[in-house]
Amino acid sequence: MRYAPVAGRPFRIVVLISGGGSNLAALLEACADPAYGVRVVAVGADRDGIAGLKTASAAGVPTFADRVKDYSARAEWDQALTGHVAAFEPDLVVSAGFLKLVGPLFLDRFEGRYVNTHNSLLPAFPGMNGPRDALEYGVKIAGATLFFVDAGVDTGPILAQVAVPVLGDDDVDTLTERIKTAERAQLVECVGRLAQHGWTLTGRKVTVP
Repeated sequence: MRYAPVAGRPFRIVVLISGGGSNLAALLEACADPAYGVRVVAVGADRDGIAGLKTASAAGVPTFADRVKDYSARAEWDQALTGHVAAFEPDLVVSAGFLKLVGPLFLDRFEGRYVNTHNSLLPAFPGMNGPRDALEYGVKIAGATLFFVDAGVDTGPILAQVAVPVLGDDDVDTLTERIKTAERAQLVECVGRLAQHGWTLTGRKVTVP
């Protein structure tokens, strides 16, 4: 499965968030440089009034919110989210702290074009508490993983990983913050590479020329 950027226009991304949007802010900062070659065409969320949506609006980026509780069934939410994202014709969808699992319709529509960033070195410590679980296990190296989303929980093909040493005096907060710093840099760098070179998915193997 090969994905090639469209020549002659910026690479279009939709970013999905659930909170403050620090990863979004890093992407928007990178996109301000025309040489980066990427445009955030919309920001979506699963709740109203969050800081990330305000950041997007201040940057002139269209926003939308699809709250699960506003739909009678999860499948209806999935359909609405899929439609809203598809309307912006993205080359790539980026989950940047989006705390909802999308459904089969969304995964089918954006197969091989939906990436998520997670604060552990997958497949170790999936789920909501990667840094905490890493500390409790006693690992010496933690980090962040950027991967293509599949139907599992943090199980998709891995695009990139960055290592973060665990220090002797680390607690969950200090380790989490250092991982976030590395995670943001990795996300910005990888989205830029995908925009320039495209990518190929062959089973679990991801190749960026």
